[in-house]
Amino acid sequence: MSPDDEQRPPGPPEYEPEYKVYRSRKGLFSRLKGADLSSLRDRARLPSRGPRRQKEPRRQRPKAPFDVRRVLKWVGIAALAWILIGLVAFGISAQIQSFKLSGEARDALHGNPFLLVKPQTILVLGTDARPPGSGDKEVSEKCFEQQSKGEKPHSPCYEGEFRADTLMLVRAGGGAFRKLSIPRDTFAEIPGHTPTKINAAFAYGGAALQIKTIEGFLGIQIDHVAIVDFTGFEDLIDAVGGVKVNVPVKLCADISGGAGGGQGGVSIRLHKGENTLDGEKALAYSRVRHVSECPGPGKSVYSLGGYDDLDREKAQQEVISGIKSRLTDPLRLPYNFIHGPIIGWDAPKAFVSDMGFFTMPQLILSAAIGGSAPAEVLCSKGECGEGPGGSFEVPDSVRRKAVHKFLNG
Repeated sequence: MSPDDEQRPPGPPEYEPEYKVYRSRKGLFSRLKGADLSSLRDRARLPSRGPRRQKEPRRQRPKAPFDVRRVLKWVGIAALAWILIGLVAFGISAQIQSFKLSGEARDALHGNPFLLVKPQTILVLGTDARPPGSGDKEVSEKCFEQQSKGEKPHSPCYEGEFRADTLMLVRAGGGAFRKLSIPRDTFAEIPGHTPTKINAAFAYGGAALQIKTIEGFLGIQIDHVAIVDFTGFEDLIDAVGGVKVNVPVKLCADISGGAGGGQGGVSIRLHKGENTLDGEKALAYSRVRHVSECPGPGKSVYSLGGYDDLDREKAQQEVISGIKSRLTDPLRLPYNFIHGPIIGWDAPKAFVSDMGFFTMPQLILSAAIGGSAPAEVLCSKGECGEGPGGSFEVPDSVRRKAVHKFLNG
């Protein structure tokens, strides 16, 4: 069988199939000769077959409904970020201040950084040296820097020149927050020196000797220290919007010659009852030692017998409590939230302390949850006796009672 016979369909041999002829397409190279644009123009001129199709309008996406939960979510994220900025500012500022404390003072302490776990004792002290330009016991910049760091006096400062101005113990942590003020004129033994007023220890050996003197005098252990920076203290009080103090009898005083004395002094005139003080007035109130007669009718502290060191210690505690109240008052939450980063940055600058990034926030939290204990002073006016050189003599029994209450509540 031939190949042609295989391709031929079955059927009678006389049958011949019909074939259709198709025209082949133009070759590939023929297309490259050029496009026939004239035919396309002619085709465009021809009327379109059938009705022209109307263009459909673009569909607009339906507006999404207002989602309250989504808005609250982003508001919450923004608020959390703002709070976080304040906390970070607080921690960084606290750490910077901790680097300033002298090594001798740091070595004299016995605390640990875990303040919330167990109560620890903090010594808050201030010096009577003031920065250059204050007009009141002002010293050179180098000497003032020594005082603020708690260093032992050395050139250009002189040993015994500047004493501690404030001595206060704070028991914080483990749900506790209690305060005990030590009158600066308390008669005590100072290691390596003749017994004298307890605040002289700072003038002889800085914060380290002051810590050892108080530990020996009261039989307790000092865990942390915070040296008041008066400029930072004023800034902190201004940042929280001032502090409120309650004065039982109107009080007038001129510190460092008063506002018109030309020495950078401050005059305060406090009426009976609640007074709101800015940073400068609050610091002056905590430093009052001698009062003056108030103008106008009515009794005043001056007419009732004056003001002594024990009254001064109570005033200092009241200012500290006023700061705490401003920070923890629920009605102040909007103000504190808005000013959070500013308060966070200024608060640690009020102290030079060993408590840094990790421990200082625990102190603030301990103050918030520890309640408001009344002001306590080492001895009352009836318990303190007169010591040599105008000092206070505190009996051992009074000391033990005060320390027991301070440590155990």
